[in-house]
This record gives sequence, C-alpha cells and structure tokens, in this order.
Amino acid sequence: MRAPKTLDLFAPERLPRRAVRPPVHPVQPRGTPERPARLSQAPLWLAAHLPQMTQASDPVVSRALHSLAVRAQRFTPRVSLAPPDAVLLEVRSSLHLFGGVDGLRRAVAGECAALGQPAILAFAPSASAALAGTRAGQAFTVLEAGQLAGALAALPLAALRWPPQQIERLTRIGVHTVGAALRLPRAGFAQRFGAAQLAALDQLTGRAADPRERFEAPLRFRRRRELPCESDSHALLAATLHSLLEELSRFLSARQCGVLALECRLWHRQAAPSGCVLRFSAPLADAARLAALLEERLHALTLPEPVRACELRAGWPVPQPMQTGGLWQPGERGGLAAAPGVELIERLRARLGPEALETLTLVADRRPEAAWRAGPPAPASDAGPQAAPCAVHRPLWLLPAPRLLRQRGGLPRWRGALRLEGEPERIETGWWDGREVARDYYTARDGHGRRLWLFRERPPPHHWFLHGVYG
Repeated sequence: MRAPKTLDLFAPERLPRRAVRPPVHPVQPRGTPERPARLSQAPLWLAAHLPQMTQASDPVVSRALHSLAVRAQRFTPRVSLAPPDAVLLEVRSSLHLFGGVDGLRRAVAGECAALGQPAILAFAPSASAALAGTRAGQAFTVLEAGQLAGALAALPLAALRWPPQQIERLTRIGVHTVGAALRLPRAGFAQRFGAAQLAALDQLTGRAADPRERFEAPLRFRRRRELPCESDSHALLAATLHSLLEELSRFLSARQCGVLALECRLWHRQAAPSGCVLRFSAPLADAARLAALLEERLHALTLPEPVRACELRAGWPVPQPMQTGGLWQPGERGGLAAAPGVELIERLRARLGPEALETLTLVADRRPEAAWRAGPPAPASDAGPQAAPCAVHRPLWLLPAPRLLRQRGGLPRWRGALRLEGEPERIETGWWDGREVARDYYTARDGHGRRLWLFRERPPPHHWFLHGVYG
C-alpha cells in the first residue's frame, strides 16, 4: 500500500494564482544624474576661507569679513560668519541660478578678489567639513554625506581648531588626522576627550545637525574711514568719500533700495565735527551721482581744522521704483530724452542750499486759495495728499487776494461789462478751521475775449469778486 502523498500547504505552486504576489519594492524618487533626488533637500555648504585674515580683533580684518558676508548675500540668504577668517554659505537652492558648483565657485572667488582677499573654497554637506577642508588648504567638492569621511580622513587635526590640550592628548596616542580620530571607539573617545569633541566629529561627518547663526546685515548704512594723515586737501577728501559712496551703492543695490537723505561728517582733532546733509527728491543709489552732489556741498564748506576721518550716515533705505525706458532711443523716431527735472533739482539744492528751492504741492481742499502750498521738493516716492476733483476747469493764475468788482443791475463789471458762461460751481466749506466760505464761481469773458474766474458771495450783500485769470 502506497504512503499518502504529503501536501505542503505553504508551497507557492499549491496556492491559488491570485495569492501569488510579486515582491514589493519601495518606490525610489526620481532624479537626474547631476542632482540625485536624495540630495535635493540636503544642505550644501560653501566655505570661503581667507588665509590672510588671522586676527579677529583687527578692525580691518573684521570690516573685510563683514564686507564679504554682505556681498555673499546676493548668492543666498543663509550666510554665516566663521571668524576670524571664513564665511559660510548654504547654496543648495542657488546652484541652478549660478551655473552649478563651478559657476558659483567662480562667482564667489570673484567677490573675494574684488576685496583683495584670495580665498580657498570648498563644498560639503556639512558646514564644519567645508570649513575644516579650506583651513587645511584643500578646495574639495563633496556632494554626498556618505563621502565625507573619506574626504576628511587625511586632514590634520589642526584643521578642526580644537583646544591645544585636546590636540596634544590625541597626538600622544598616535592620532594625527581626522580619519584616525573617527576610527576610535565612540564611548571611549567621549569618556577621555569629552562629549563636546564627539559631537563635533558627528557634525563634521553629517551624523548630527550643525546649526549656524545667520548673518544679518545692518538695516542702515554707516561707515567711517580714517585718513592716512590729517589733511584739508579737497582731492583726498573726495577720494575717501568716493570709496565710501561705492560701498553705500553696493549696500543699496543688494536691497534694490535708495536713500532720501545722506549725512557726511568730517572729524577733526580739536574742533567739533563738521559736515553737511544732502536730501534728495527721489531715492538715489548711484555712487557717481551721489559723489557729484556731495562734492558740490564740500566746495562751499569751510573746514575749521584739517580732517582726520570721514563718516557717511545714510537714512532709512527706501524701495527704488524700477524704471522702464521707451521703445525708441532719444532722438530716434521721435524718442524723447529723459526728463532732467530730478537731477536738476538735486544739483541746485546741493549747490545753493536746501532752502534755495520751493515747489508747489496740491492739497485736498476745495477752497482755491487753500488747495496748494509751497515747500521744499517732496520725495518722488511720497505722493502726498491728492487734490480734490473739480467740477470745472480752474485757472492756473490766481490773484493774491480776491478783488472786489463793481456791479450794475446785479451783474459784475470789470473794465466794462462781463458775459457769464456755463453753470456755476458752488463751494461751501471751511467751517472747521475758521475760514468758512460760501461762494458761487462763474467763468466770464470781458470785452477783449479774456476768460476770467469770479465768484459771488452767497451771504448778503452778495458781492462779486475776481479770483483768477485763465491763460
């Protein structure tokens, strides 16, 4: 008798067809060979190390590092200082704007060269790794966190800038490189050298977060420049101020702003600071125009003593409206040249003083004599109050005070009979400020055809007055 055949209930061939399922694989995000998907959200830090900067307390060094951080904000808003000799930029989202890693490297190197500071640049997913690489003199490019340990293995421990006693203790046990420190047992390393050094290694390799304080540029521009020697030479002062104005122009261009006021202070040894204040009718950021206006004021300035330092203080930055040019160039197919009104006003005020010019400004008031006021040229960005809409066209020329007219038969006369035209405009207002008016305005013509603007008082005895003349 044959033994019954055993049946394996878990064999795949015995299961129904619908129970056999293909293996499930996790869906991988799509990406490009140049930029894998798993790196699209990972940070990428660019470290710019300036080898010539060695003393953090030196004001010249601090100013140069600060200037580089301000310039670096045009590449990314995430800029951090690593004093005394480096600036860090998080540039992952900026690569496609500047031609990738190579394009961004060239752009940042150009900014460093413009400051007269040659730089060593390195890219890494960790800010500490990029910084250590540049301080060791290696301009490497590491895009994946998994490659950090291999790229950092040969770096000397001095590149980490740990306390000297820690470096000395590691050297005694034969640890001279970063790779050797990474191969030590973690528990023993933390026990002998401290948890802070272990956390620093984790930040170096990307195992732990490496937070950096974001650099915030000042909201207002203020710079002071010491002269090489005390001098009252106009050429030396102009050259010093021009370099400060170029810094101001870059400061404003990065923010797409201009200034409406600029103060120049000249410091002396014994006397009080002298200087001048420039006010502009439109937001201004161009260094050449600022220098021309400032020189106009300096020519009229009397110095009590030779100058030892120059200082510029700018007002609050004001958004600068973008201007579009015409389709045709000036003089081409009827193209008109740009109106020189703003430049003329600024130059006259700089040469003659701020009180030399006045402009007429419309005021939202129905009373003709109160619908305008004289004052200094207002900034172009300040629209000010708008004039109230008028029911009729009003004349441009108003008399200093309304002139009483003679009457005959209840009709006004001025150098003969007057002929009234159109419908009257009634104005009743001003009760709140003690200058209440109640008038009916008419347009009239005299015997020579001239158009006049007159009104009749509504309260008795209903006098007629001449108030304006049309052009």
